[in-house]
Amino acid sequence: MSTLIVLLPPRDPAVRSQEWDLPDLPFLLLDKRGETQRAGRAAVGLLPRASLTVLIVAARDTLLLAAAVPPLKGPRLRQALPNVVEDQLIQDPQTCHIAVDPVALADGRRVVAVIDRGWFRFVCDAFASAGHRNLKAVPAMRCLPVPAVEAVEGEAFAHTPFIAGLLGKVVSTAPALLGEIEASAPSPAAPRVEIAIARGEGAALGEGLALPVDSIAPTLAALAGDQPVTLYSLADLPGDEPRLASSRSAVALATAQPLAFEAFARQALASRFDLCQFEFAAQPWRLDRATMRRLRVPIALVAASVIVSIVGINVQWLQLARQRDAISAQMTELLLNAFPKTTVVLDAPDQMSRNLDRLRVASGELSPSDFLSLADGLARSLGPVPVNGIAGLDYRDRHLEVTFKPETKVDPDLTKRLAANGLNGAIDTNTGKWTIRSGQ
Repeated sequence: MSTLIVLLPPRDPAVRSQEWDLPDLPFLLLDKRGETQRAGRAAVGLLPRASLTVLIVAARDTLLLAAAVPPLKGPRLRQALPNVVEDQLIQDPQTCHIAVDPVALADGRRVVAVIDRGWFRFVCDAFASAGHRNLKAVPAMRCLPVPAVEAVEGEAFAHTPFIAGLLGKVVSTAPALLGEIEASAPSPAAPRVEIAIARGEGAALGEGLALPVDSIAPTLAALAGDQPVTLYSLADLPGDEPRLASSRSAVALATAQPLAFEAFARQALASRFDLCQFEFAAQPWRLDRATMRRLRVPIALVAASVIVSIVGINVQWLQLARQRDAISAQMTELLLNAFPKTTVVLDAPDQMSRNLDRLRVASGELSPSDFLSLADGLARSLGPVPVNGIAGLDYRDRHLEVTFKPETKVDPDLTKRLAANGLNGAIDTNTGKWTIRSGQ
């Protein structure tokens, strides 16, 4: 199964929903063996098709929170989730799409992801209209590598990680979703960088923000507190120009570990947290208007083929019916010519056969279906089967029923010898009797 992984840009809250648009997007295409086929940047409509499309949602558009989720499922859980997270949001939770992590935390709480429903629907509809039916969406925070557990004196201990990823330069700095974190006041002239933060148990929680380069180090230090900080910088982004080249930027990012875009994308593929839940759940079988527009020509061709087939079958049936009527009329005419005294014709072939049998009997000739004719043919066909091996003969309805003694062995060639003498023979496996008929 081929996979397309796409990195989404953050939403600009200053742009109205009627003017939303997606720029050229970085992507990574993997074949069914998981090997890289190509990487690049393209518009939504020009992205390569794949069996599965994984969207990496911008960190500033998603907020990962830990909450006590009630044991509900389906629509009831969807209705209850806004009440669960409303105390941790400034944005109205009813306007947000809330997804639940399938893996619970150690204390039993669940991680929920909050994203603006209108923006998420716009993104999903844009990809669905472009033919990407099987969608999976992963928060950018879940694509950051989690450092391995450290060991002290032979015993492993798990610390609470604080991981930050520098995902690139941004233009808009207004937060798309307001949660509990505020960035320090930036300098208007300083370039700003998109930051994805993963923290908490197993780096399961997180958020995103945009920071000026000069404020990255002190802001992350203030947010992390005593927790160890791991800093990554996204590298090898397809189609991206060199950025953050100033000396101050180089100093600020000196401690950042490079994170290749391919590794970042593969982390999204491995993540089990899919934001496409509830009304956004992947339904490749669902037919929407865009799919119906694409299927109009194939459906029309199928309908036309069905109509042509039906018409052709009916025309052939009419031809065969006419041939049947013509043959039946010929047989009836032949019967009436041969036996003019016939007053009623029900089954011309059967009536012809019966009348011929009557003529043979009247002329002293035995009919092939008579007892004597059948018995004579059977006697000539016995071959190695002894005559005294026959236990009984029964004649009824123009056929002979032969019962052999249990100790008599009937060879397989009896059927062939019967056919050579103009007879048809078959054994009834239930009764063991042979039925002999005339082959004429």
